Amino acid sequence: MSRFEAKFSALKAAGRKALVPFITAGDPSLESTVPVMHALVDAGADVIELGVPFSDPMADGPVIQRSSERALARGAGLRYVLEAVEVFRQQDDTTPIVLMGYLNPVEIHGAERFAREAVAAGVDGVLLVDLPPEEAEETRAVFNREGLVLIALASPTTSPERLRMLCDTAQGYLYYVSFAGVTGASDRLDTAAAGERLKQLQAGSRVPVVAGFGIRDADSARAMATDADGVVVGSALVAALAEAGTDAASRASAFLAPLRAALDA
Repeated sequence: MSRFEAKFSALKAAGRKALVPFITAGDPSLESTVPVMHALVDAGADVIELGVPFSDPMADGPVIQRSSERALARGAGLRYVLEAVEVFRQQDDTTPIVLMGYLNPVEIHGAERFAREAVAAGVDGVLLVDLPPEEAEETRAVFNREGLVLIALASPTTSPERLRMLCDTAQGYLYYVSFAGVTGASDRLDTAAAGERLKQLQAGSRVPVVAGFGIRDADSARAMATDADGVVVGSALVAALAEAGTDAASRASAFLAPLRAALDA
């Protein structure tokens, strides 16, 4: 049983929703990434999405763009990201880790080599924002041969035909982007409209469905989780960590704990 299967099965049995925080590897410092990851798990994270810093993160808003720029300036390349996961795995062998980023670093590294090294480090899945599902079959096959899952994205503008394809091929979990736009635009979150779409996805997906984009606090997390198997919180957490300095781990815990409590209430 994969870490994804074990985690989501346990959550379902307990009647709980998944809490999936996103952080950018290397921000607010190179030294803080692993301690922050552990702090998030201690505060109730079920899966961690670890952002791979990239120079042109086109799907991200200014908060994550700036965090990526800061991390790259510190030298947080792919090798650093994999080493951080490897160190994390020395104490935690159960929390699923998803690398979230863009196709270019994978292509430069070579998909097979990337997958092999990611799995060796302890990565469970990868979410590539700019890989269209119609073009993902080859990459998914390469990843799967090495034991790596390719996470799929769906959005409000995804066509019915594409949704069926995504539901049929989804692995790990299906990430529903709650509105068309970039990360961090919490003013565009419409939980009622997203809820209807999430119900459709739940009915057709063979894997759990989690919702992200626009979730910034306990209230929005609880509202979005009504019709999803879990929620992803990214920009608000990244913003909270941006100026944390050496206090990053405790800041991460303080941010996430109220969301966990809201989901469990």
